[in-house]
Amino acid sequence: MTIAIVGASGAVGQEFLRVLDERDFPIDELLLFGSQRSAGRKYAFRGKEIEVRLLQHNDDFKGVDIAFTSAGAGTSREYADTITKHGAVMIDNSSAFRMDADVPLVVPEVNAADAHNRPRGIIANPNCTTIQMVVALKAIEQLSHIRRVHVATYQAASGAGAAAMAELYEQYRQVLAGEPVTVDKFAYQLAFNVIPQIDVFTDNGYTKEEMKMFNETRKIMHSDVSVSAMCVRVPALRSHSESIWVETERPIGVEEAREAFAKGEGLVLMDNPEKKEYPMPLFLAGKDPVYVGRIRKDLANPNGLAFWIVGDQIKKGAALNAVQIAECLIRGAAQK
Repeated sequence: MTIAIVGASGAVGQEFLRVLDERDFPIDELLLFGSQRSAGRKYAFRGKEIEVRLLQHNDDFKGVDIAFTSAGAGTSREYADTITKHGAVMIDNSSAFRMDADVPLVVPEVNAADAHNRPRGIIANPNCTTIQMVVALKAIEQLSHIRRVHVATYQAASGAGAAAMAELYEQYRQVLAGEPVTVDKFAYQLAFNVIPQIDVFTDNGYTKEEMKMFNETRKIMHSDVSVSAMCVRVPALRSHSESIWVETERPIGVEEAREAFAKGEGLVLMDNPEKKEYPMPLFLAGKDPVYVGRIRKDLANPNGLAFWIVGDQIKKGAALNAVQIAECLIRGAAQK
């Protein structure tokens, strides 16, 4: 297997290196690509130092089996043909192709089979908030069809990249030192604050991030479910949290839901209110699963259920999900 990572120097690119190694992903040769700024950097992987190549329109992807791309939607659109023209499967972490009808949008715990129908050689990795939500929704959908979802997200600085994480650290330092606060990666100071805007606003008053949760959930789950989201940036460093209310066709009991979450693929039940046990981002950074807690009936809806989830945005919300997609492809090829 020859594997490529495009955007190797970014937060997700670096996470790709860790996840591929952790999961003992089969690699004979690893190629790293980046911008003019990162070309020439070297990264260690399995005892070797690999130099980042400049991403160009050439034949560098000849012989590549799978290319993980995480360099932004513009780069993905520009280089898609270059990456896939010799047969490489492009697993793209940007928003470039997610809603294209001929590009599957895949979360392996939910719709792994979709990955095998990829007419353009591209598979899209969903938005991080959508990924962790649909992993949890799948457990409930198997009990009763979900009609509606209301979700409020509490998204860590990691969602805006490595530079944003560094900015949050610096903002806290500046506030505590009484210095002017640097604001670059966020709309406002994030330290000691929450910002009820992620991405730009659309005509309906929702942000693009919120509309991604509506549209992507329907595509992944092959469902008519309606999703109303409020996405908020919070001053956590890493791992996103979500408060979710679902309305199902029939009432779901708390114990029934708890059992479904406990058995759900990619989920860990962490729900013991008496002992103050519930998922929190501080303690779950770097973990693979989506954690579920605070499970209770929705007092405003007899067919409603409420729960809380936490997942690492850089890991399951990006790199890990993409690697799991690649593992699905390998299993599929082995079964033929």
